Amino acid sequence: MKLKLALGTFVLLLFNVFSVLAQKDQDRSIFEIKIYHISSIEQEKAVDQFLEKSYIPTMHKKGIKRIGVFKPIDSDELSGKRVFVFTPYSSAAQYMDISSNLHLEDLKNGKDYQYASHENPPFDRIESILLKAFSDMPGYDVPKLKGPKENRIYELRSYESPTEKLFHNKVKMFNSGEVEIFDNLGFNAVFYGEVIAGPSMPNLMYMTSFDNMDVEKEKWKSFSDDPAWNKLKVDPEYQNNVSHIDKYFLYPTDYSDL
Repeated sequence: MKLKLALGTFVLLLFNVFSVLAQKDQDRSIFEIKIYHISSIEQEKAVDQFLEKSYIPTMHKKGIKRIGVFKPIDSDELSGKRVFVFTPYSSAAQYMDISSNLHLEDLKNGKDYQYASHENPPFDRIESILLKAFSDMPGYDVPKLKGPKENRIYELRSYESPTEKLFHNKVKMFNSGEVEIFDNLGFNAVFYGEVIAGPSMPNLMYMTSFDNMDVEKEKWKSFSDDPAWNKLKVDPEYQNNVSHIDKYFLYPTDYSDL
């Protein structure tokens, strides 16, 4: 009898632990990075008008509080060719509910975009990347920047891994100290996320922000000199887990929420 009672208590305890872990995983946000590929000033204006006057106000009404819209800085070869849109969702269910039906709606002030002619499309292609927030930063954050908005730099990085196992190893490395180091050094991270659907898998992506490019360089110098980072990067557990890095230097549009 005592054995059955103890076993029952253990099973109940185990169930509660798994329930907590499942809830913790559910609390991690889902992010979408939508990248508009454009090739003309007219397309850029059309996308800007749609995002500012239609998409963002509509998403606000649906409960998405902040949406980031960014473009490559002038010195980047992608300047005038890409528009990056960051949309945070509280859950996969919210993402599915909104994204699967949004194209069916007649979005206010968005008809020129929605009903554009096939001979004059407002973009060349749309690339969409889905991410699940890291456990060490389960949501996104609004950067605590003080400098003028026109000088701000948002750095979007993608770290590819040679295998899926090594990808999860790199995510673990972030959750086991790397995120904390970025926080301690004031990198003003917007998000960290595991890519769950995208063109460069297996990979993770994250975005940090700075008052200007000089601060960006100063922060990365402090990162490379940081004792905690220099200890973490030589840990035998976390070797050879990144095979390629892409980085984008972006600036926020006037109408961006971030």
